[in-house]
Amino acid sequence: MRVHGVQRVGAKILIPYILLFALYVQFHGDFGPGGGFQAGVIFAAGIILHSLIFGLRETKRVFPPALIRVLISLGVLLYGGVGVLCMVKGGRFLDYGVLAHDPVHGQHLGILFIELGVGITVSAVMISLFYSFAGRKVP
Repeated sequence: MRVHGVQRVGAKILIPYILLFALYVQFHGDFGPGGGFQAGVIFAAGIILHSLIFGLRETKRVFPPALIRVLISLGVLLYGGVGVLCMVKGGRFLDYGVLAHDPVHGQHLGILFIELGVGITVSAVMISLFYSFAGRKVP
């Protein structure tokens, strides 16, 4: 499949805004609709668009599969690490109130890190699934 120059220019313009919107959804999730899952899917959609326009080989050069595997693990460890940290500080698993001097501040801090872990994991898993299926040959 040959990609036209207009598509390449359009993608170069759109992809940064898609990724920026994913970050907005990620960090605005505490105060409104959105959060880690939605941001992860939006971020992965931007990377998948990059692959559709510039090719799977180029996308794997920018985002190598080894990096994606590390990000999957990092996101899960971040999520679980927040829960363990809560227990170490004397609370229950994912009891965010113990994370800071003020329980309300601890809630915000805990939710921020939990949603960040979810966003990283969802994005990396979606990209990994795309890599798995995009590289297959259709019989």
